Amino acid sequence: MTVILVTARVLPHDDDEAGLLLAALRARGVACRVAAWDDGAARWDDAALILLKSPWNYADALTDFMAWGRGLQAPVLNPWALVEWNVHKRYLAGMAGAVPTRVVARGEAAALRAADGDAAGRVVVKPAVGAGARGAMLGRWDDPAVVAHLAALLQRGDALVQPFVADVAAGEVSLLYFDGVFSHAVRKVPADGDYRVQVQYGGVVERHAPSPAELALGAAALAACPLAPLYARVDMVGATPLLMELEVIEPELFLFEDEGAAERLADAIVRRL
Repeated sequence: MTVILVTARVLPHDDDEAGLLLAALRARGVACRVAAWDDGAARWDDAALILLKSPWNYADALTDFMAWGRGLQAPVLNPWALVEWNVHKRYLAGMAGAVPTRVVARGEAAALRAADGDAAGRVVVKPAVGAGARGAMLGRWDDPAVVAHLAALLQRGDALVQPFVADVAAGEVSLLYFDGVFSHAVRKVPADGDYRVQVQYGGVVERHAPSPAELALGAAALAACPLAPLYARVDMVGATPLLMELEVIEPELFLFEDEGAAERLADAIVRRL
């Protein structure tokens, strides 16, 4: 039986770290391979375990992705019920320590207000289901272009309205956990003049030693999961950290940034077999 790492046929950038994990699993005697969830010719019937590694296009084909996952017979990690909980970012609205988040339902009026913004009136508007900052827009709450963007998002689905957190200019910290245990951390720093930290927008990644406050927020976010995840990434910003996202579907795990990270994840996978 085989462990299958799930990817997608087309990715916004290569998932280079998948090779590290495959090597670590094979070193432990585990048969493993990579397959794309949206490849109709892919086989899943020989899987002992299916790991959601990099299906990074899921938000663009959400109905198909969710139907694919619900139809799998082998165990999925993270558990599919946890995916269902995490896929819509409404979870942020009720999570302690998270950035203030207002969920606007599809079909509602595209109305913004001063209370949605930071002290300078800036808001971030983005899809409630999405990844990689796709569909996000930063601007003033009373800017007609921002209101129009919100209206366009609401034609397709729910949206989130959040105040802009200026601390992101100093970088977003990501804490990685495997089997509930802290593994390593990175800081993702946006390009000058941008607020998006992803590499496709010019962001850079550096190793990070987390503060006690960051570790406390990470542990609290992990404890809020309705099911225990095999892997999780907790994203936060600020010296007094503010939770930006809890990623338990297909987060980049930054295995290259910490020696032994791939081995720790492989050990956690083996414990689940």
